[in-house]
Amino acid sequence: MQLSEIMTAGVVTARPQASAVSVARQMRDNRVGSVVIVDSADSPVAMITDRDLAVRVFAEGVDPAAEVADHASRPLICGEPEMELDEAAALMVKHRVRRLPVVDGDSLAGIVTLDDIAVRTGNLEVAQRMTAEVIEGALPQFYFHERG
Repeated sequence: MQLSEIMTAGVVTARPQASAVSVARQMRDNRVGSVVIVDSADSPVAMITDRDLAVRVFAEGVDPAAEVADHASRPLICGEPEMELDEAAALMVKHRVRRLPVVDGDSLAGIVTLDDIAVRTGNLEVAQRMTAEVIEGALPQFYFHERG
């Protein structure tokens, strides 16, 4: 199965100059947990997640009007429409990301999330394993020490 078969084509995007609060509102209004930051040519350059906003912006007392580009996750790890699901899953686990923008050339074609993998492939076990591996890599102290 290729990413083009399971990706969500409508990706919520913002410019690097957008304010953190406006991006948070986009997430709320579109019911998404991430926004892909695109440059003036609409090429993806970074991503900001709800967690980035909560931890790097609002919890740190950063001005909500601050440009979102200063707090976005980089480098942006991307897949391609022809990429096989197994290859994309390995890429997501390797880089400890739960969301993978799908890029065709320089254009944003869609996005694949761990939820997409679970729902659209019907393989909940694979999604659970990937989620555990992503969390383990991203939060090793929590995963090994704080869970009890």
